[in-house]
Amino acid sequence: MYTDSSLYLGLAEERVLLPLSVANRHGLIAGASGTGKTVTMKVMTESFSDAGVPVFLCDVKGDVSGLAEPGVDSEGMQKRIDRFGIREQFAYGAYPVTFWDVFGTHGHPVRATVSDMGPSLLARILSLTEVQEGVLNIAFRLADDRGLLLIDLKDLRAVLNFLNDNKKEYIPVYGNITTQSIGAILRAILTLENEGGEKFFGEPSLDIHDWMRTASDGRGMINILDCREMIGNPHLYGTFLLWMMAELFETLPEVGDPDKPRLVFFFDEAHLLFSDAPRALIAKIEQTVKLIRSKGVGIYFVTQSPSDIPDTVLAQLSNRVQHGLRAYTPNEMKAVRAAAQSFRVNPLFDTQTEIMGLGTGEAIVSVLDRKGVPSIAQRTAILCPQSLMAPCAEETRAACRAADGMSRYDTPTDPESAYELLQKEAEKKAEEDALAAERAALEAERAAFEKQKQKEEEQKQKKLEKEAEKKKTAEAKKAQKRRDRIESQLISTGGSLLRRGLLNILKRK
Repeated sequence: MYTDSSLYLGLAEERVLLPLSVANRHGLIAGASGTGKTVTMKVMTESFSDAGVPVFLCDVKGDVSGLAEPGVDSEGMQKRIDRFGIREQFAYGAYPVTFWDVFGTHGHPVRATVSDMGPSLLARILSLTEVQEGVLNIAFRLADDRGLLLIDLKDLRAVLNFLNDNKKEYIPVYGNITTQSIGAILRAILTLENEGGEKFFGEPSLDIHDWMRTASDGRGMINILDCREMIGNPHLYGTFLLWMMAELFETLPEVGDPDKPRLVFFFDEAHLLFSDAPRALIAKIEQTVKLIRSKGVGIYFVTQSPSDIPDTVLAQLSNRVQHGLRAYTPNEMKAVRAAAQSFRVNPLFDTQTEIMGLGTGEAIVSVLDRKGVPSIAQRTAILCPQSLMAPCAEETRAACRAADGMSRYDTPTDPESAYELLQKEAEKKAEEDALAAERAALEAERAAFEKQKQKEEEQKQKKLEKEAEKKKTAEAKKAQKRRDRIESQLISTGGSLLRRGLLNILKRK
């Protein structure tokens, strides 16, 4: 409940209030399953919305959607309303909600381009080795150098196949590229597609400012991301949250310390952000959490135990709501002790003992005051939400989706990008190769024709020469026969000297 420029979280010895001016100092909501983390998240969400602050939160189980419908009265609720002293202010009501879903089933699709995701986060989704991530970096660099937009996964696949086909040309430029690494990346992409991950990559990509709207009555818009399907792919879920933080950090301008946050994020199942994350990635999260406060964004991590969050990140979370923890093993006891030590000591009780004895709806709370000083640990009964403490009806979800003005995200677009450009390039090369082959065939045909023509000319010339030689031989034979006949006649008639002289003349001729 929003009152006196503060979030009324619950009741200890007195009201526990979180001033809106320090709400962007980040926070933690922790506790074992079933201890009331979701109710706390909803109470805070309602208060932020009433204060005009847009909110984003993850709906892992589907029950957060009840924010879109008014709560249901009961005897138990009436007792809680009186206990908290809010009868005058409390009223059941629905809140302005926009539903989102990466897969587009239970809300408007949330998309990002492959280029927006970048090689580091994408390598984490695909569970790539260091060597394979290096090849993926080369593919992104190649796309940049050639002006190829990486919009969706088919674009990335096209660039990887192009890189593999031309690796001899690019190895001297970018370094070693192996067919095995490219094959491993392509197989990982196929696995991601089979899990539905291809729906996340594409356009229209999300404009983060669409999560920073207010309703017509001035209340902050509550953006609910349905994660029931995505939580089945922890790498995709964790990396999606990382991408959102990075997108906010890169997009929003510095605003210093505003009177109220520009946007508040609740990341449920936050441990998935850090699961199997390399040190460099955790350092990036730490840096983003540190610096995004000055952009007016508050981040609240929701998880079972504070030990799920790295200490470097945990140190940035000033507003803490610790629900009950159960300790049945030495490691669990160590986690309880660590959680208790993170609170400012309350001399009236032992925080560790109190954490283990908290009931559902109770929490140890410590928040910053208006001067930024953390309050002592207080055992607090968390306020009851004004919206429905159950999933909303599908009709309500559909009505919200139809009226929220975000329908432009419902229809995917496929602009000309790497896949189309490389396909055109391949088709152009194929046409050029076909023309070259046709020209070569024509040249070969012309050469064969010339060769055949030359051969026929040679054969004709040889025939003429042969006929001429034959004619010459025939004429020589004919002349010889004539000479032989005359000689025979001269000899047969006996011959005088005159005849002999004539004979000699004939022989000389």
